[in-house]
Amino acid sequence: MAWDRRARAQLAPPWPGLVIGCGRQAALATRQLREIGGGSCRSVQILDPRCDTRHWDVVIAPRHDGLRGANVLTPLGSLHPIDTAWLADARAAWQHFAHLPAPRIGVLLGGPRRGVALDAAWRSALGATLRALLRQGGSVLITASRRTPAGMVDACLQAIGERPRQVWHGAGDGINPYPGVLAWSDRLLVSPDSVNMLSEAAACGVPVHSVVSAPLPPRLARFHAALRTGGWLLDADATYGAPAPLRETAAIAARVRDILQGAR
Repeated sequence: MAWDRRARAQLAPPWPGLVIGCGRQAALATRQLREIGGGSCRSVQILDPRCDTRHWDVVIAPRHDGLRGANVLTPLGSLHPIDTAWLADARAAWQHFAHLPAPRIGVLLGGPRRGVALDAAWRSALGATLRALLRQGGSVLITASRRTPAGMVDACLQAIGERPRQVWHGAGDGINPYPGVLAWSDRLLVSPDSVNMLSEAAACGVPVHSVVSAPLPPRLARFHAALRTGGWLLDADATYGAPAPLRETAAIAARVRDILQGAR
């Protein structure tokens, strides 16, 4: 991918002191601004730019990507804003979830992606896991994404039966309660396809579960394995609690600041 003349003409002084981009499309802009800014514009690229990291001051890529370099920072999961204050705000915004019986099981659904089919066998395993989590009663909070087929939600509803629930599967259901689901759930069940959702669930300080019915793609499998090794991803029948929340954003931000200040 390259800039056409019109797009290139939009890159003009005054240059920002810092530019931050995420993903491959942004990588070209963050690289170009650093180069044409003559050293006045520092650049931070989030996610693997798929080329030499020397073109940026700092590159942040999740550990399972396997990217290495002197200026590369490798958090275990994805960066996100979830901390104690964020969860408190979400609980205040979704106070009506407090009336649902505990334990509240939050279900975060993504969807099929390359190498992760989430087929009928997976949906059956998802329902079985949800029933296991509901053996002591309680209620269910389900939030889906744009990639979630109706069959995944239906599998959850069949497993829930007549238990109290809150279900969101698109704008027709009102405002997405995702923050409230994270903040009010006593356990979280997350589909295995999304690094972002698993990272955010692991930040909430409650037991997190996922359902894997077939081998995952290598990078995603490494991420799941790291979460299990650290105790952030548990079996459905686990009786022990989650470890300290996995919150890496503040530490990564401090490392970025140190690197940029040290390079002056």
